[in-house]
Amino acid sequence: MAIRRQMLSLALFSWLCNSTASAVILRTTEKSVWTNEFESIELTCLIESISTNNPRIEWKKIKNGVPSYVYFQNKISGDLEHRALLREPANLLILNASRSDTAQYRCEVAAIDDQKPFDEILISLAVRVKPVMPRCSVPEAVTVGSSIELRCIENEGFPQSQYQWFKNNEELPEDPRTSSKFYNSSYTMNTETGSLKLRSVKKEDAGEYYCQARNEAGWSKCSPQIMEVYDLDIVGIFLKVLGGVAAFIFVIVGICQIQKSGYCSCKDHRETDYKVPQHDNRMDYTRPDEGHFRHKSSFVI
Repeated sequence: MAIRRQMLSLALFSWLCNSTASAVILRTTEKSVWTNEFESIELTCLIESISTNNPRIEWKKIKNGVPSYVYFQNKISGDLEHRALLREPANLLILNASRSDTAQYRCEVAAIDDQKPFDEILISLAVRVKPVMPRCSVPEAVTVGSSIELRCIENEGFPQSQYQWFKNNEELPEDPRTSSKFYNSSYTMNTETGSLKLRSVKKEDAGEYYCQARNEAGWSKCSPQIMEVYDLDIVGIFLKVLGGVAAFIFVIVGICQIQKSGYCSCKDHRETDYKVPQHDNRMDYTRPDEGHFRHKSSFVI
């Protein structure tokens, strides 16, 4: 009885070993990987178990739910052609990665001589792109007490850039209340949109400003721009308004003087009556030529 049990155990162990050995099993060291733009990245597809000598290996790129071949029939194809190669046993090495390579990649191995003849593994790749120089908008001059907004934008970086403002080469904290130096400042900063709003400008807000865009791949900044702050000149504004009113009155008085002097007589022309000459039916017996008589009208005897 004991011998029979041992034989059954050996048979079961042998069957399990054969089943495992005749099944395709894949493994990867990392299911989610990243690299910087223009660098290289290797997607690992390790074959842990296989019996077939020459299995069929394929790689597919899946972007927006649509698969396309990048390794098929023993050659690189698609948009990775001339930029990738297959390394033993089934790893895919991508050279000079670009932002368009961000996608999911599926390694597929088919072995017709194995009891489990197919296995696949999915790897997610993200290519990080360094931000380019952001576009910054800083007003050149503002008055004390006004509200302004400084803007910073950059659209090339991946993942999306975060923004940070600097004044006179010193980083502004996102919340001014966390810094004793900027505690009395009245600005709000949005690191997602790159907006820096000053609710009530003070004289000490004058200075040199620039913005920095950054993500996991690197950072970039715009050129510094100077913002000047001026006091509101109430007396100057009043004098300018007074001067404008005086100029207007001077023009009106000048026009009236011209009309009184007769240089503008439009009214007289409008009021002049045109009289139609009346005909005189009486006889005219005299003419400048003496000694001549001209009958001007008939009369009845």
